[in-house]
Amino acid sequence: MAETTDLLDAGERLGADELRELQLERLRAQLGHAYANVPFYRQSFDKAGVHPDDCRSLTDLARFPFTTKADLREHYPDGMFAVPRERVRRIHASSGTTGRPTVVGYTDNDLSMWADVVARSIRAAGGRPGDTVHVAYGYGLFTGGLGAHYGAERLGCTVIPASGGMTARQVQLIQDLKPGLIMVTPSYMLTLLDEFERQGVDPQSTSLRVGIFGAEPWTEGMRREIEERFAIDAVDIYGLSEVIGPGVAQECVGTKDGLHVHEDHFYPEIVDPVTGEVLPDGERGELVFTSLTKEAMPVIRYRTRDLTRLLPGTARAFRRMEKVTGRSDDMVILRGVNLFPTQIEEIVLRTPGVAPHFQLRLTREGRLDSLTVRAEARPDATAETRKAAARAIAAAVKDGIGVSVAVEIVEPESLERSVGKIRRIVDLRPS
Repeated sequence: MAETTDLLDAGERLGADELRELQLERLRAQLGHAYANVPFYRQSFDKAGVHPDDCRSLTDLARFPFTTKADLREHYPDGMFAVPRERVRRIHASSGTTGRPTVVGYTDNDLSMWADVVARSIRAAGGRPGDTVHVAYGYGLFTGGLGAHYGAERLGCTVIPASGGMTARQVQLIQDLKPGLIMVTPSYMLTLLDEFERQGVDPQSTSLRVGIFGAEPWTEGMRREIEERFAIDAVDIYGLSEVIGPGVAQECVGTKDGLHVHEDHFYPEIVDPVTGEVLPDGERGELVFTSLTKEAMPVIRYRTRDLTRLLPGTARAFRRMEKVTGRSDDMVILRGVNLFPTQIEEIVLRTPGVAPHFQLRLTREGRLDSLTVRAEARPDATAETRKAAARAIAAAVKDGIGVSVAVEIVEPESLERSVGKIRRIVDLRPS
């Protein structure tokens, strides 16, 4: 679907020199804001021997220290906020290790900017004012549902806030309310596909013409299957709660050649995952983001752990990031929820009847990924104790992390070990 220049907003129409000038102006202001109002950043900058005034060019950003997820968790709940709590209008959070989630705050201006970049994303995907958008991302502390919702409304669309689950009902809503766009995880879109066929409805007969998919990695093969079987355009959206939520980068429907980063609000870098050295555009490494316009919670050189590379812009002047090819850590993304082995470890450690030895087995059942937690029983655990432990672990994962898993309590010392260490993650999903 072609898009004319007059549909773009002012930020998208910036020339290269204008964009760099704006980025530097906003970067200097953001560094100053973080230094003046967030003790963590003031201490971090001072320790590294840098000051916001030292940033005289975009390349000077490399002199400043990184921010990690561990830093955000260490300052839970609001130690990273740069404004008083009375100015914070909304709080989102992601599930966390050590029982501490990553908490993100938004001012009125932050929420308005977020709605703007998501509206920009939906427009790049082919959405237009007056369209109806079916939002099947989860609502709540997760940023997906509300981020998509307010962005669609900002564009002038009608929103169906379906959230996740109740698959049969989702299919009925799509048939009855006739949305043109759907925003959802790609794996759940395939589950909807199966439900359409189970109900005897031809997926190609629906009103849907565009799917905007994010919250988990997905392949070109999955894109082809969705597009062919639904007869829609499938495009990628990227975001993470620590930076803003969905809307950090978006694939354009006319090119489908990577996600254009909204560089007037989020400055990207690619660094070597081991050394932290900044890599030139075109080289693959770890994606790092610095916010340029956030008020409540600025982030400076935030290490996403996502692996990708930056490429020149095509449908937009903004640079593109390739689809994320993996992560530099061991995080598991299960049905759009981030899950760490350390989270499971904490649950296993506090569960009676099981030893502190466990393994995560990833499989694919039908269209959706599934996770089985296999934990070793203690030698003296009875059959009833083992059953109770399995129920307790499953409930704790559901309540604390927000995803359903299967649990198997296995015999002591039965899990695969290598030099005394248990292989934590066994991925049995097809390549």
